[in-house]
Amino acid sequence: MMSKIVSSLPSENIVNGNIKTVVKVTPPGPRKKLQLAVIEPGLGSGVSSPDDILDNYLKTLTQRVKYHLGFPENICYDHHVALAPLLQFHLNNCGDPFTENPVDFHSKDFEVAVLDWFAKLWEIEKDEYWGYVTHGGTEGNLHGIWIGRELLPNGILYTSKDSHYSVFKAARLYRIDLEMINTTTNGEMDYSDLRAKLLHNKDKPAIININIGTTFKGAVDDIDVILQTLEDCGYSHNKFYIHCDAALSGLIVPFIKNVISFKKPIGSVTISGHKFLGCPIPCGVQITRKSHIAYLSRNVEYIASVDATISGSRNGLTPILLWYSLSSKNQIGIQQDVKRCLYNARYLKDCLQQANISVMLNELSTIVVLERPLDHEFTRHWQLSCVRDIAHVIVMPSITRETLDDFFIDLVQKRKMWYQDGSVKPPCVADDIGAQNCACALHNGQYIFL
Repeated sequence: MMSKIVSSLPSENIVNGNIKTVVKVTPPGPRKKLQLAVIEPGLGSGVSSPDDILDNYLKTLTQRVKYHLGFPENICYDHHVALAPLLQFHLNNCGDPFTENPVDFHSKDFEVAVLDWFAKLWEIEKDEYWGYVTHGGTEGNLHGIWIGRELLPNGILYTSKDSHYSVFKAARLYRIDLEMINTTTNGEMDYSDLRAKLLHNKDKPAIININIGTTFKGAVDDIDVILQTLEDCGYSHNKFYIHCDAALSGLIVPFIKNVISFKKPIGSVTISGHKFLGCPIPCGVQITRKSHIAYLSRNVEYIASVDATISGSRNGLTPILLWYSLSSKNQIGIQQDVKRCLYNARYLKDCLQQANISVMLNELSTIVVLERPLDHEFTRHWQLSCVRDIAHVIVMPSITRETLDDFFIDLVQKRKMWYQDGSVKPPCVADDIGAQNCACALHNGQYIFL
């Protein structure tokens, strides 16, 4: 079968069946440094000391915290002082978190407590799930799709074109045939396109990646519609596997709407711990059904454990950081964060809309999508992420209303400079976010400068 593998990002290769067609991608320019006098270790004669360099680095980061709007990290955590003493120990949660470690320097007790918390959130009993704390959402996606591939060796991977790039990476790593599903303008999977491709490949099982909050628009694929589509197309439960990529929204959506539940026939869910919850080290949580793990587990005599993880050696600090955050906030605290972020996202969206700036906000999302600012230095200053003619602001618990006001005022003032004389016009983004959200001359016909 000639499966269509195309990408939502220009950096992805295109693969057709067994024939790889490599698309050459123009590499980005040189990385912009943070104006730090960092030198190669051992060449310190006559320059700043390591302590001075680190002090300068800390000052730079502290100054830039306010302007971190375009990337999904909650950088608001004040428990670093309490947990700093742990840095004197090497903690390695090697192997399965539910098995003994041959040494005492691990944090598996904390890890299992974190896993139990998420198992309860996603409605699966303790004796029915297996999971582990990963290095981030990419590893969670690689693990979930790996399970699907092991259960259904000749299965086809279905995912929307707005999926995270790690899903396409998994298809290449595992040599899985992939069908990329079209999306609507809000970033949600096009279920009619999914149906057509499922019917076309009905002789093979389906491994389906469902997005619980797409990377750029925060769109949530409808699990119930996808399950109904599978049933309508004749796929029995043993002919499909569902992995849910909930990297950002896995801790947002459950407090708005009961979307993620293992009471439904889903196989795995992953989130990123450093995103909405917040953690100074990239990490994530992967939960699957215990019955699936027998297909992956291998006994490793060297570490006196079985292992079904991808990474083997795993950071023992991150489970403690996650446990501490969850214990400090609890569900009530996280729910309050969710409500505040949703409110602030709607506030920013309304401000932009009233200023006649193209903008879109999905119902279950804190990602505000807007027209791409004309000036690269502006996007760099506010650390916005941009794709084609759109950019986005991800409203996280660490972003205050004051910061959003400062961003809005700065954008309005800069737009006055960019577009006032009429020689350059704001981009039309109807294809990206829908004509109803586009404020270009064609779809709106007026400009408002405050």
